[in-house]
Amino acid sequence: MEVVPGFLCVLSVFVALVSDRFVALAAFSQSMDSDFTFTLPAGRKECFYQTMKKDASLEIEYQVLDGAGLDVDFFISSPSGQMLFSDYHKSDGVHTVETEDGDYMFCFDNTFSSVSEKIIFFELILDNMYIDEEPDDWKEYVHGTDMLDMKLEDIMDTINNVKARLGKSVQIQTVLRAFEARDRNLQESNFDRVNFWSVVNLFVMMLVSAVQVYLVRSLFEDKRKIRT
Repeated sequence: MEVVPGFLCVLSVFVALVSDRFVALAAFSQSMDSDFTFTLPAGRKECFYQTMKKDASLEIEYQVLDGAGLDVDFFISSPSGQMLFSDYHKSDGVHTVETEDGDYMFCFDNTFSSVSEKIIFFELILDNMYIDEEPDDWKEYVHGTDMLDMKLEDIMDTINNVKARLGKSVQIQTVLRAFEARDRNLQESNFDRVNFWSVVNLFVMMLVSAVQVYLVRSLFEDKRKIRT
């Protein structure tokens, strides 16, 4: 007779652990992020679309990695066509939008430049895209957790906090890589400019030196004709 209560207790613990794992997986799917790097030709405008749900959050961060001036125009429009944010001639920016149902459009505009193309990096972070309508239904199938003093909600909160911090760490590392790429492109561009102007200055100095030597020698030449 004592075997049955023990078996039920073990079964309840197993159901609790399995249910907690499913809840953790469902919580992990609430936030998504993605990044993209592309080349924006001179005189062109590129637009992207992101489908969002109501009461979700859209965060976009962009940087100009390479190109003359390291600047671009940026716009975000709502599904109704309303302009939400606009940046002009900026090298980077971060914007967050509390969304509604529909497709959001964000555009990068390089029409003000007729010569230089731009390499642009941007990252999208989508929060609360897939929220379970009944997140507490799993509690109906968990029994006997009071006996073992298991606080599944605390475990789930801890997992969510760890997941959020790991996601933030990944986001920061991605942004730092973008900054590093932009700084490297800027340094290489400055290195090429320094080398080019160094060669030009060296050529000019050699030319000036040759002209000075010729002028000095011409001052001491005796151009008078000697008659014999």
